[in-house]
Amino acid sequence: MNEQNTIGTMMAKVGSDARAAAAVLATVSAEAKAQALNAAADEVWAQRATIIAANKEDLAFGAEKGLSPAMMDRLMLDEGRIQGIVDGLRAVAAQTDPVGEVAEEWTQPSGLHIRRVRTPIGVIGVIYESRPNVTADAGALCLKSGNAVILRGGSESFHSSQAIHACLVTGLKSAGLPETSIQLIPTRDRAAVTAMLQATDHIDVIVPRGGKGLVGLVQREARVPVFAHLEGICHIYVDGDADLEKAKAVVLNAKTRRTGICGSAETLLVDRAFHARYGDVLSEALISAGVEVRSDGSLKGSTPAKADDFGKEFLDMIIAAKVVDGVGEAIAHIRHFGSNHTDAIITENDDIADQFFRQLDSAILMRNASTQFADGGEFGMGAEIGIATGKLHARGPVGAVQLTSFKYLVTGDGTIRP
Repeated sequence: MNEQNTIGTMMAKVGSDARAAAAVLATVSAEAKAQALNAAADEVWAQRATIIAANKEDLAFGAEKGLSPAMMDRLMLDEGRIQGIVDGLRAVAAQTDPVGEVAEEWTQPSGLHIRRVRTPIGVIGVIYESRPNVTADAGALCLKSGNAVILRGGSESFHSSQAIHACLVTGLKSAGLPETSIQLIPTRDRAAVTAMLQATDHIDVIVPRGGKGLVGLVQREARVPVFAHLEGICHIYVDGDADLEKAKAVVLNAKTRRTGICGSAETLLVDRAFHARYGDVLSEALISAGVEVRSDGSLKGSTPAKADDFGKEFLDMIIAAKVVDGVGEAIAHIRHFGSNHTDAIITENDDIADQFFRQLDSAILMRNASTQFADGGEFGMGAEIGIATGKLHARGPVGAVQLTSFKYLVTGDGTIRP
C-alpha cells in the first residue's frame, strides 16, 4: 500500500471514530465533561517536565527550519505557559455548559410552543501551526460544546502537541468518555491536511489557525465549511481628542507585548490634530522600545514605508504608521487595508468613538484598549479556537458557545394546521 493510500485509510478511520464519539458526546452530562477537563488539567501540570522536554525538540526543529523570533515565541513553552494551559482547561471546565441551553422560546397563536436549543455541531477539524497550546484550547472547547475534534498540529509543534494530547486523553479516560473524542493526527505529512479538507462525510466544519499561507490554502481547497480569518491586520487610530498617556500605553502594549499573535497592532494611524499637539511622541516611543516604524514620511525618525507595508501582517517588531486627517480618513484607510479582525481607537470623544464603531465592520472594535486583548480568554471564554472574521455563524473569538448549532423543539397538544 503506498503512502497516499495509507494516509487515506488512516483518515477514514479517524473520521469514522470521531463521528461515533460525537454521537456519544451529544448526550454526555455537563459534569462528565467538566471532570474530563479538570483531570486533563491535573495531568498537564503533572507532566509539565515531559511537555517541556518535548517542546525543546520542537524548538530545535524550528530553529533548524529558520523560524522567525516571533514564530519561535509562539512555539515556546515554559512553566508559566503550561500554567496558562492548565488555567485555560479549568476555566473552560467551569463555564456553563452550552449544550441544551434554550436560546429563545415562544408560543404561537396556533398553540405551538417553540424552543430554539443549542446543540453540538458534530465533528470539528482544527488545523493549526506552531502554537502547541492550541491542542489544549481546541480540545477543551470542542469537548465542552459536545463535539468530537480532529486536531492536525503543525510540523513545528509535533512533539509538544503529542505530549499535551496524551494528557487530554487521560482526562477523557478518567471521565469514562470515548478516547476518540479528541484525536491528534500522528503525522507531519501534508497529505493529512488535504484529506481533512475533503472529509465531508466525517467533518462538519474546519477551523484553521495559523498564518496567511495556511488559512488561504484551507479556504481555497476545503470542501468542508470553514471558520477562518485570513490575517490579523490590526490598526490603532489615535484621535485628536486622545489622552496622551493612554495613547502611549496602549500603542506600546498593542505592538510590543507579543508581536507574533494575531492581535498585535500592525498599523498606527495618528490624527493630524494629535500630531500637531504632541509631535512624534508615539513613533519615538515605539522606536525607543525597539520597533521599526515604517512611515509614509509624515513621522520623523521613521523608516520610509514600502508600497505594501500598509495592509501587511508583520508579526514582528515592525509597524506601519501615518498621519491622517480625522476619523473619516482613518476609517477609509482601515476599510481599504484592514482584515476585519481587530481595530482600535484611542479617544476621549464619545461621538468620534461612536462613529468609529458604527462605520467599521471588524469582528472586534476597541476603544482605549490594546488590541492584544483580542483573545477568547480575555473575553471570559476560558480559551478560544481562533478569531473568525467571516459573517456566517461564528464571528470574533470562537469559544464553546460558538461551536454549537441549534435545533427547534416544537410542542403541541393534538395541534393541527387548518
